[in-house]
Parts: sequence; C-alpha cells; structure tokens
Amino acid sequence: MAVIVKYVVVRDNVELEQTFTNKKEAEAYDNLLDAAQGLGALMKQGDLQIDVDPKTIDDISIYLAKNAMAVLQILKSVKPINPAPSDVNKPKSQTKPAEDKDKAPDARAKAKIKAA
Repeated sequence: MAVIVKYVVVRDNVELEQTFTNKKEAEAYDNLLDAAQGLGALMKQGDLQIDVDPKTIDDISIYLAKNAMAVLQILKSVKPINPAPSDVNKPKSQTKPAEDKDKAPDARAKAKIKAA
C-alpha cells in the first residue's frame, strides 16, 4: 500500500476540487485566487459604466491573475493622472538654477553680493 500526500486549497471553509502533490504549487494557486479575488473586488466596486454579471467578473479576474506577468508588463508604463494625496501636502522644494549648482559656495555668495 502507498501513501500519497495531497494538498488541497481551502477557501471560505470549502475545499476546492483541485488537489496538488506539491505544497509550493498549492500555495501558488492560493495566491492566484487571492489576486483574482482582489481584482474582482476592484472591478465590482469600480465605476464601470457597463452591466456585467458577477460570474463574468470572476472569470475575467482569474484570467488576469493567471496572466499577471503579461498584465504587469502592459501596465508598467502607466503613470498616475492625479498626484498621490501624500504628494499634495508636501512643500515644493526650492531648486537653485543650474548655473549656481556648479559654482563653489564662495562664488555663489560673491554673486549674491554683486547682484545686491
């Protein structure tokens, strides 16, 4: 008689049908489902101007999670349109003209005296 170890992913106290013979694969699948759940929640709370049933959102979420590396590559160049709230409250730093940066501190002081 052989003993076989099987790993089962449990979500919401329900064992999923898919089993794994390797703990690493089971954890990767669980992480994939976590990512899909997060994506689904984002889409459901978002302001989509289309009527999509929850099953379709779940299917899209799983597809995006399975293809995470391609999605990350596509989104890599996206920059936020609005500044982050923490950036808005920061005072803007005073930058000196480039010509002053190249001068030695004594030369900058002399230039300020001449300008006055």
